[in-house]
Amino acid sequence: MRIIAFYLPQFHNIPENDEWWGDGFTEWVNVKKAEPIFEGHEQPRVPLNNNYYNLLDDDVKIWQAELAKKYGIYGFCYYHYWFSGKLLLEKPMEQMLANKKVDIPFCVCWANEPWTRAWVGEKKVLIGQDYGDKKEWRDHFEYLLPFFKDDRYIKEKNCPLFVIYRPEIISCLKEMFEYWDQLAKENGFDGMCYAYQNIDFDLLKNKDDSLFTYNIEFQPHYAFYDLNANKHKKLRAMKRTVSQFLEKHTGKNIKFVGNGKLVSNFIQYDDAWNAILQRTPTSDKNVPGAFVGWDNTPRHGKGGRVYIGDTPEKFEKYLTELIKRARSVYKKDLMFMYAWNEWAEGGYLEPDERNGYKNLEAIKNALENTGELPW
Repeated sequence: MRIIAFYLPQFHNIPENDEWWGDGFTEWVNVKKAEPIFEGHEQPRVPLNNNYYNLLDDDVKIWQAELAKKYGIYGFCYYHYWFSGKLLLEKPMEQMLANKKVDIPFCVCWANEPWTRAWVGEKKVLIGQDYGDKKEWRDHFEYLLPFFKDDRYIKEKNCPLFVIYRPEIISCLKEMFEYWDQLAKENGFDGMCYAYQNIDFDLLKNKDDSLFTYNIEFQPHYAFYDLNANKHKKLRAMKRTVSQFLEKHTGKNIKFVGNGKLVSNFIQYDDAWNAILQRTPTSDKNVPGAFVGWDNTPRHGKGGRVYIGDTPEKFEKYLTELIKRARSVYKKDLMFMYAWNEWAEGGYLEPDERNGYKNLEAIKNALENTGELPW
């Protein structure tokens, strides 16, 4: 079973973040300033031995790769930020490419959203996203080509695996993908292998996913939607029952009106994982997703969302079941994990003062329990 963990590169300084968020800003700033917002809330999260690393240090990247492989993680999916030729946070991935000692399979996810000040509740756009035309598409592909050609890059049948975070906001998606597919063939590949991870695209009634090989069930977002949908169904059924009763006894057709907002900012970890394990793939393109935890209050404060009740023991139990479902229901040897190092969103596998190495041990145990260790 190939478990690929999403990887955030925002653990080093860049001039843009210094300008937008203050001198010295990295993801660690949000992590360190976090505060508990309810009784028992475990914030701030602290890396084991205060390992507030800098990703421009190659020794850190080598350590991460060795640690991930030791516990059964197959590879990393690096978030990639490209804005019509403008790159942000690109150095860790470029350094990884140049250093074969960072020895782990990898692929790329284009985080194609514009950057805004949404973290602090503002709509100001810091850097917009313009997809351009063939010239811009070629420039982007040529930047990525050395990564695709690297022996460590994850390929499916000689096609580089490339993930798009939000395909639904790209109006030229089909034309761009077809052009990249052509360029891939011109460069010795059999085409591109495209995947997407955003549920908003999956929910489009008229979506065209013909160019995609995979629909990644990005968790816990898919679970959040499923929990909402299930609660809405129960509420609608209850409203129908009450309306029918009132109509029968009053002769009036009474309808209920409301905004339908059901799920609070605090969700049970068990509920989310039960939704994941009950999910039926909508097509043979679906790839299961897993998550170790979620708490984005370091970024959003009281407006954040917290999944409550996570433990390494639960994580191991649920992941073991999902690995079995990946084989029996999804017919896949592939799974995406949220996440390797999303510290400010509570989605990280790296060791911390709270659980040490237990979440990594849970992954290895789940793989051993199912006979699926990749190494």
